[in-house]
Amino acid sequence: MPESMDIVLAGEPVRLLADRALHWPARRRLFIADLHLGKADTFRAAGIALPRGGTALDLSRIAALVDAAEADSVWILGDMLHGRTDLSSWRTAWDAFRERHPRLSIAVVDGNHDRALHHAGLDIELLGDAVRDGPFVLRHAPAFDPRGHVLCGHLHPVLKLPGQPRTQAFWLQPGCTILPAFSAFTGGHPLRLGRGDVAVLCNGSALVSLGAR
Repeated sequence: MPESMDIVLAGEPVRLLADRALHWPARRRLFIADLHLGKADTFRAAGIALPRGGTALDLSRIAALVDAAEADSVWILGDMLHGRTDLSSWRTAWDAFRERHPRLSIAVVDGNHDRALHHAGLDIELLGDAVRDGPFVLRHAPAFDPRGHVLCGHLHPVLKLPGQPRTQAFWLQPGCTILPAFSAFTGGHPLRLGRGDVAVLCNGSALVSLGAR
């Protein structure tokens, strides 16, 4: 089973990556959704015991994807943050990541958890609620847009096959592609394939496509 899958969306060649990212070679850009930086820290601050190291792991995954794709930029399709921006552990990991990748351009579409993003000082570009680029419209939540094919996140789509654990998936619909949640610490929304839909399961190391295009 492949670690990447070349497909065409809205006439544009793109590549699905098993570690929950979409690569747009023409722009040398990676798209990810629902990074949720600081989610575990926010839960711990509320007295809920969770293991540490999730942010550092997710950022190391981004770094590996950037290196493998030789990407110049990473665009996050909303929910970059989760909760407070003053918790030192995830901020320390983020600052170290930016120091290691000073030339990497990072841009973010506003998500429903990103209320503190505009004042967080994370060395990123803020794209607003939605932005059009080529044949694509980048936003956080799924919605039809007459301007182009929507790339988004928000739903954290997952699919469970008989005898297998629940697996993150890309959800390809006519006019809209929903990316899996990038963060390792997220729940999932079970997807139901409609006519013309495709699910591409991604377990971090391989991809499996279900449905007919």
